[in-house]
Amino acid sequence: MDGPEPQRRKPSIYDVAARAGVSHMTVSRVLNEHPNIKAETRDRVRAAIAELSYTRSTIARALATNRAMRIGVLVDAPLHYGPSRTLLGFERAARARGYAVSVYSVEDEGSPVVEAGVEELLSHGADALAVVAPRASSLDGVRRTALGVPLLLFRADPDPDAVTVSVDQAAGVDLAIAHLVDIGHREILHIAGPTDWYDACSRTAAWEQNLRTRGLVVRTPLYGDWSSDSGFDLASDPAPWEGVTAAFVANDQMALGVIHGLRSRGVRVPEDVSVVGFDDVPDAGHFWPPLTTVRQDYDALGRLGVERLMDLLSGSEAARSDVVEPRLIVRRSTAALAH
Repeated sequence: MDGPEPQRRKPSIYDVAARAGVSHMTVSRVLNEHPNIKAETRDRVRAAIAELSYTRSTIARALATNRAMRIGVLVDAPLHYGPSRTLLGFERAARARGYAVSVYSVEDEGSPVVEAGVEELLSHGADALAVVAPRASSLDGVRRTALGVPLLLFRADPDPDAVTVSVDQAAGVDLAIAHLVDIGHREILHIAGPTDWYDACSRTAAWEQNLRTRGLVVRTPLYGDWSSDSGFDLASDPAPWEGVTAAFVANDQMALGVIHGLRSRGVRVPEDVSVVGFDDVPDAGHFWPPLTTVRQDYDALGRLGVERLMDLLSGSEAARSDVVEPRLIVRRSTAALAH
């Protein structure tokens, strides 16, 4: 009877070097993101790594780089779609680069809770800190804590104390308003998010600027709390909607409620009022009607955030602020204005 099949030896750094035709030191430099490696050599080594399914021990890499190979992530309001998807995209990208991720979630507003979260993440020996802080209150808590490690913020505006990355909020609003104007709409109401959220403020400011630039009337925005219930309530009152032919809604969940609220009082979407959302949540194509919305690519945002942190950790010159471009996804909740 044949004995058990012997286990295959895991490929080593020397196997990768032999396959790529370079020294093991060159492989090590590629693994450690050394900047002075020719692109052709780097690509050849990475191809050899993929062919051999080579994985490097986290412990070995930590010893070689004198790093813990861990990134701490503080997430404010993790139950909301934007922060949760930002975290997921960042985790995927960090793990692909060999880094473990420690997460501290903050659900209650207040600096003491945020400061405690930052201190706990740093106590784990994190090499860097990433903060998904959509509210001003949470970012204030981060600023009160002495960090001593590179800091990345997921927010739209540049920051003097950190590198920032975001989806380009102004560009997303531009796409939404340009689409509505192109199909004939001039009376465009904005359903805004909470005033203490950075992205909500950015979208409101960009909406107002867009309308003023185009010479259109700027109506008073209606403010919700990101929930579909708030969207429903805001659309159920006919007074602010008189003469409105289109609504730009600050997120898809509120847009769902807006469509329901309009229909509950006999207003048809899109025949009477067109609706555009923001996010492109997984179910947006199954709203009725399917929702026209601005897509935020959270996986690309996560990769960009990790790349900027790697730049900081390696001492490379890093852009202080960088953005991911959004896309407009046109579905059936918008239609040309009927004259």
